[in-house]
Amino acid sequence: MSRSLSSTFGKRHVVVTGGATGIGAVIAARFADAGALVTIIGRKPEKLRATAKRLGAYAATADVTVREEVEAAISDAAAARGAVYILVNNAGAAEAAPFPKTDEALWGRMLAVNLTGTYLCTHAVAGAMVSARSGRIVNIASTAALTGYAYVSAYCAAKHGVLGLTRSLAREFARMGVTVNAVCPGYTDTELVERSLDNIVASTGRNRDDAMAELLKVNPQRRLVRPDEVADAVLWLCGPNAASITGQAIAIAGGEVM
Repeated sequence: MSRSLSSTFGKRHVVVTGGATGIGAVIAARFADAGALVTIIGRKPEKLRATAKRLGAYAATADVTVREEVEAAISDAAAARGAVYILVNNAGAAEAAPFPKTDEALWGRMLAVNLTGTYLCTHAVAGAMVSARSGRIVNIASTAALTGYAYVSAYCAAKHGVLGLTRSLAREFARMGVTVNAVCPGYTDTELVERSLDNIVASTGRNRDDAMAELLKVNPQRRLVRPDEVADAVLWLCGPNAASITGQAIAIAGGEVM
């Protein structure tokens, strides 16, 4: 990690939701390597504590869909590591179903974790950031925030909502020293994609190689995005040279969307 990044993020308090695994864990690790004071938030205490121990991070257990839990987690983290300067809203989930079979329960789950969770976590830190006239918020959205995909209408609706929230807050906070951006990965090499492959194999009878080819055909580079590529974009957006970057949706998807 470069000395410049170390001096940029040293002693800055960074909160990463969904930080125990996948993209969130890689983002948290990159900030920790850059000298930041990192808090990871998640629902599963064992995984959370294991990742926090490995990174030297603070672990705060919370379901991002529950306001009281979010507020308690942010309060505890601020007491332990100081005011939150960077929030990375990474927690999310994806479920697929044909629209006629997308019932209210599935619809509610997708909006709750992907959109309401982003709102609740942002709401918990935004007041202090605005008062300090300093802060960075990065929402991990998806290419599903930029285009539509069949069989994931609820997920697409939620991620489009995240992008709308990002743009609205970027305008609202533009003169308050707080930037708000979205990073929109395509299919990324994580456990979530592994589960997607399992579902394709189970529902279609295809072998795993064919299932992977089905996922990769939307990416002109014909490969999965690496989690560290997403993390690098997040760190850049939180650095001083991105102070004029706000309200943007940065696709990391090999040219899938433009």
